Amino acid sequence: MSEANLLQRARATALLERRRDRSTRPSVLLADRFARWLITIGGLLVILAVVGIMVFLISVALPLAKSGETLSHSQYQVKPPKVTRWLNADEYRTLGVRISAEGAYSSFHLDTGQLIASSKLDFGEQVAISVGGVVERDQVAFGFADGSVLFAVVDFQVDVLPDTALPSAAKALNGTDWVLDERLYSKLPGEQIRRLTLKTEIGERVQASEAPIIALDYRVGGTAERPTRSFVSVDAEGIARLSRSESKINILTKKVTTRTRTSTLPSLPAGTHVTAVAMTTHADAVYVASSEGEIYRYDTRHFNAPTLAETLRVFPGETITSMGFLIGEQALVVGGSNGAVDVFFLLPAPADAGTTDGNHLVRARRHAPHGAAVTNISVSQRSKALVTTAANGEVWLRHSTSDQVLERYQSQAAVGDAVAVQLMPRVDGVLLLNDSGGADFWRFHHPHPEVTLGTVFGKVWYEGYVEPSFTWQSSSGTDVFEPKFSLIPLMFGTLKATVYSMLFAVPIALLGAIYTSEFVHRSVRSTVKPMMEMMEALPTVVLGFIGALILAPLVETWIAAVVLSFIVLPLGLVLAAYLWQLLPVGWTLRLDGLAKFGFMVATIVLLLWFAYLLGPGFQALFFAGDFKAWLNRDLGSATPFVFLLLMPLSYLAITWVFQRGVGPRYRDLSRNLPRQRAAVLALGRWLALFAGALLLAYLGARLLTLLGFDPRGSLVDTYVQRNALVVGFVMGFAVIPNIFTLAEDALSAVPDHLRAASLATGATPWQTAKWVILPTALSGVFAAVMIGMGRAVGETMIVVMAAGNTPILDWNIFNGLRTLSANIAVELPEAVQDSSLYRMLFLAALTLFVMTFAINTLAEVIRQRFRKRAFQL
Repeated sequence: MSEANLLQRARATALLERRRDRSTRPSVLLADRFARWLITIGGLLVILAVVGIMVFLISVALPLAKSGETLSHSQYQVKPPKVTRWLNADEYRTLGVRISAEGAYSSFHLDTGQLIASSKLDFGEQVAISVGGVVERDQVAFGFADGSVLFAVVDFQVDVLPDTALPSAAKALNGTDWVLDERLYSKLPGEQIRRLTLKTEIGERVQASEAPIIALDYRVGGTAERPTRSFVSVDAEGIARLSRSESKINILTKKVTTRTRTSTLPSLPAGTHVTAVAMTTHADAVYVASSEGEIYRYDTRHFNAPTLAETLRVFPGETITSMGFLIGEQALVVGGSNGAVDVFFLLPAPADAGTTDGNHLVRARRHAPHGAAVTNISVSQRSKALVTTAANGEVWLRHSTSDQVLERYQSQAAVGDAVAVQLMPRVDGVLLLNDSGGADFWRFHHPHPEVTLGTVFGKVWYEGYVEPSFTWQSSSGTDVFEPKFSLIPLMFGTLKATVYSMLFAVPIALLGAIYTSEFVHRSVRSTVKPMMEMMEALPTVVLGFIGALILAPLVETWIAAVVLSFIVLPLGLVLAAYLWQLLPVGWTLRLDGLAKFGFMVATIVLLLWFAYLLGPGFQALFFAGDFKAWLNRDLGSATPFVFLLLMPLSYLAITWVFQRGVGPRYRDLSRNLPRQRAAVLALGRWLALFAGALLLAYLGARLLTLLGFDPRGSLVDTYVQRNALVVGFVMGFAVIPNIFTLAEDALSAVPDHLRAASLATGATPWQTAKWVILPTALSGVFAAVMIGMGRAVGETMIVVMAAGNTPILDWNIFNGLRTLSANIAVELPEAVQDSSLYRMLFLAALTLFVMTFAINTLAEVIRQRFRKRAFQL
């Protein structure tokens, strides 16, 4: 053997030995270990991020569930003892003032009871026997035994000064407050002090009656240029009078012209003992309470012709001891000698109510009762909170809308003695003062009294509503507005948007994925799939903009054609498929690929144009010529629309009967026929089944209409331009690429030997796709649908721009909606940090998080079951 051959063999042997060396290089092992650790750490970080987000959301929303706390309780004696007719305090919880029946007033430090200033209002030699004032308590009216009414102003002047303005001679009351020369100084952050000075002013005296004024209420209103002053008085003879003064101020001369009118209300029943009276700011309604437990409601909208609109027995056999309005004057709070505290709303009355103005008082809430007679009710100046006191010394802080008792205090000063009580303007304290000078002052902190599980997830009866409802309304243009924080409309809106978008997206995406994976030519698939993936990159804000400003007006203009397209498109495509089968085999093979796909696109465009042309005729035939008026039930019958709804079900029913009856014989017959004759037979069968479905749907629609069924008012109702239909179109367009891409990948990943085995047994490509490919890939297809649903649930910009942002509970596809994510995006920038709205928005985010987590967990469980079944194939 030559030396060259030996050398070649040696090289071959060395190469073989090198190939047989199966040990892994250290660098590969190191890279594998690094990748494993990197993936593990990345997964852990993702889990920690998700948990961290959830913890953060919980931490911000959790204070909503926490109860408030009492910060302090002060007890002292205010001297000298006086019968207190009026009680007031500043909004900073520092200075209180009382006015006695003789007109003597004194201001005192709320925490210590230290006297600050004292003087006397000029009541003459008279004693006030009744009093009434505005909600802000700075303007008050006193009634006297001679039938006169005297007006006064009791307010606080507030000055914020640099801390150097604090007089050195000022006497310290506590760590933050000082007093000097009848002025109270309080330390503020930022090297400032607040100076409080009591201001009192006596107004005019009006002769309202010749008999003593035993009940009185007072309101001011109007504008700065045209102020109004109204008061209602009831004298000892049971005569109620309403007076209203309107002033005009000349801007140039500053001259004030006042016009005063007085109207006598219809007489009360003889022997009625009036215990309380209340009136509205506009003097359009007056309420008189009696010791017999009755409320007399007067309609005073026509000032010169008032009427007794309603008499309501509130507490049979008991006495109404206290009565007043909550802020906004739409809710009347009534306290009784039986300890009851009930709230009444004035709502439209049924025809048999027996009231003269078409309204009636409805008992909306029964709050927790006291153990003794209610003695006082003090309402909040800023919210629906109130304080009630009872003869046994109970002092309860309540929130009316959430129907909860926030604090339960016990005061010995309120037992067996007449008391005056005031809820602090900022709902952060309660002052109670009895006629013996005994005072109780509580400080507390309740930042979110309007939020409970009941108000967030239950029905609440809000003022102005005819019944309890789920309502979200976080802001308004008036100061008397009450926030409504029910998340149910937002959760429902999220579900509604998801359902309608998935109804539009899932059939198109799945059928497109099946068609692309199993039927189209490779050249078509290589074109269609990248285009669908590029659609996913479109910004949702652009889609929302297009949906709101372009698509929504077009759909509104051509709504009949849009509805018709849902009918014409599927029927036209099915008919085109049957007609395609009539072509010779050579033609179908030659036209397969891009040409066939082009014919499909042209067919869809032609059908849409056909629907557009038939739109006016379709509207005239089915909707009496005006689709919007038909939706409002202004014209037309429900039968045509019910017929359209029943068509799919009727076709399925007819097809099922056919398959169960002559289906086997039809299949045997079609197998023995040539291809084109079988295609003609299939077309005839479909036309016959379709005709039967038309007849069955019409008969069913007639029957349901005769039975009173009308879809208007539920699934379809009043048309709004930005609605769920537009959201379904636009969001479906955004979701389709996700579902299509993932589903197509799952279908294409099914092993080819399963397709070959199915086709080898004689199955058609469609049968193979339906009974072999789809069940095998079902876990992946289901995952694609659930990922698309997750995208729809969390979508924000499309819903913000195209849905109308109306938080309502309504399945009407032509109405708007508001989702959780859209609500957060719209309202969070305007929410004050740590306010109830701010924390409610984080609770909405947490709810969305939980909803998504629950849906994904359920989807994963179902997907795993599908996957196990696929392994068995």
